[in-house]
Amino acid sequence: MPSPKNSSAEWPARSLLGKLPPGDREELLRLGVRTRFEAGEVLLREGADDRHVLLLLSGFAKVTARVENGEESLLAVRVGGDTVGEMAAMDGAPRSATVTACGPMTARVLQPGALRALLMRRPEVAITLTGIVADRLRWANRRRLDFRGYQVKVRLARLLVELATTYGHPVDGGAVLGCRLTQLDLAALTGAAETTVHKGLRELRDEGLLETGYGSTVIRDLPRLRHIADLAPGE
Repeated sequence: MPSPKNSSAEWPARSLLGKLPPGDREELLRLGVRTRFEAGEVLLREGADDRHVLLLLSGFAKVTARVENGEESLLAVRVGGDTVGEMAAMDGAPRSATVTACGPMTARVLQPGALRALLMRRPEVAITLTGIVADRLRWANRRRLDFRGYQVKVRLARLLVELATTYGHPVDGGAVLGCRLTQLDLAALTGAAETTVHKGLRELRDEGLLETGYGSTVIRDLPRLRHIADLAPGE
């Protein structure tokens, strides 16, 4: 059972655990069974008929799906504080994507009946979870529109701003990304060739906007990156 000291500061502000009031968060954290996953382990598999939900407590996972030609496409990333698997729990359809641990992870395995009972008892949890699902749909729609409307450097900047504001930890003038993505991952999320993303990252580094190292990405000037991304300050 989690300690009552669990606070929203432990998770990104836009994640489910980061958004919930303390009482709702603590009751959610008491559900299910705590489980550990190792790097490369599949948490959920596309097409499977299981219905449980995973409440991620720590670590970082990638969400992927197979496209028509059989290749794997990176759809999103999820970190501690997020849930995965809630769609199958709610509509009973097979899993729409595979979720894979990118390093050691911990999560609580929630059975759908227990989750639904909590959502009935705690309307704030239901409202917050619904809002997060809506945000994810908007995020997917924005990615598709960005592919058509912006050059790769702008798409890359828009993605980095969104990752920073969703999963980042603030530093002076910028943010440290809370998830580790390779250039191949960034290429998949921006719909660009890896070589083009490499060029875009180099330009952003040369302009003093970005620092990249082994396992870390630091945005040094978030306002300027927003400007390049053609985003208003609040977006």
